[in-house]
Amino acid sequence: MEMIGDFVAQAKRVKEAYVFDLLGKRNVVGVGLGYKISHGVNTGELGLIVSVTHKADISALAAKDVVPQTLNGIKTDVVVTGKFRAQDSSTDPRGRWRPVVPPGVSVGHPGITAGTFGCLVRRGDDVFILSNNHVLADVNAGKVGDPILQPGVADGGTADDHIAKLADYVPIDFGTSEPECSIAEFITKTLNYVAGAFGSSHQLQAVKKTPGVNRVDVALARPLLPDLVKNEILNIGVPIGVGAVTLGMEVQKMGRTTGYTTGRITQIDATVQIDYEGLTALYSGQIIASPMSQGGDSGSAVLDMDKRVVGLLFAGSDAATIINPIDEVFSALNVELAL
Repeated sequence: MEMIGDFVAQAKRVKEAYVFDLLGKRNVVGVGLGYKISHGVNTGELGLIVSVTHKADISALAAKDVVPQTLNGIKTDVVVTGKFRAQDSSTDPRGRWRPVVPPGVSVGHPGITAGTFGCLVRRGDDVFILSNNHVLADVNAGKVGDPILQPGVADGGTADDHIAKLADYVPIDFGTSEPECSIAEFITKTLNYVAGAFGSSHQLQAVKKTPGVNRVDVALARPLLPDLVKNEILNIGVPIGVGAVTLGMEVQKMGRTTGYTTGRITQIDATVQIDYEGLTALYSGQIIASPMSQGGDSGSAVLDMDKRVVGLLFAGSDAATIINPIDEVFSALNVELAL
C-alpha cells in the first residue's frame, strides 16, 4: 500500500509540473489522475488522463500539440470527452414542488434557465439551499437578496415561485476583473476620447489580471421559510454525512434533467477548462466521473452508495461529469451538511 501511495504522489507531482503545458495543447480541456483504459478495459495502471475535445491524427498536429506517451515515467492516456460546459439548460422541464421542496429538483436565479437544488447545508443556526454559482447567482451577475425560483424559468417558474433569496456565493474567476486603479480608468477614458476625436468607434477597456484558477462553483440561497425545504434528496434519501472519493468508486446523484443516475469516479485532482457560454474558467483539484448528467443537472449533490455526500456536480460533456470535492465546497462557504 505504501508503494501505491508513493506512486500516486509521484503522479501528482508530474501532473503539477506539466498541467499547464498540456492544457496549452490543441484540443486539450483537462488533465487528471486516473486508470488507463485499453480497448474499453480498465488496466488498473495509474496515469495522467488527458481530456480532449476530439482526437486528431498526429500528422495533422504541430509537434507542440502532440501529447507525449510518457512524462517523467508516468504514462498518459488521451480520452475524448468533448468540451466541458457548465450544465444549465432549458430542456426536459421539471415540476413545481409544494408545500415542501426536496433537493434534486429544478431551481434557479431568474436570469438563468434552470439548475438543481443540491442539498441543505448549515452555517450556525441558519439553513441554506446549496447549488452552483451559475445556478443561483447567474455567473457572478446575481446580487445578495435576488429571488430564487422553484422551478427554474425554463421549467415554467415565475415570480410567484419565489422560494428563497440569494445569500452568498464564491465568484467565478475568469482571469480578469473590473479595475480598481483610478489611474488606469483615467488613462482609458482619455485614450477613448482621443480615438473618438479621430473618428474611431472602437473603445478600450481597462481590466485587472486575476489568478484565474478556481476550486469551486458554489452559491447559497436562504429559504423564505424554514419549513419550505427538507434535507431528503429525491429518490436517494437523507444524506448520512460526507465522504471522500477514490478512483473507481460508484457514485449517485439526483438532478433536474436526468433524474437519478449513477456513475464511477474516473479521475481525481483534475485541472479542467469549463466553458460558460463563451467565457472560459480554469478549475483545479476537480473530480471527474463517467457520464451521469446533462444540462440542467448542475448543482446536484453527488453521493457515494452509502449516501455520504462527496461532491457537487457543476459541469460535464457527453463523455464525462465534473464535480467539485465537497470539502472544498464546504470550506469555501464555511458551511456543514444539514442532517
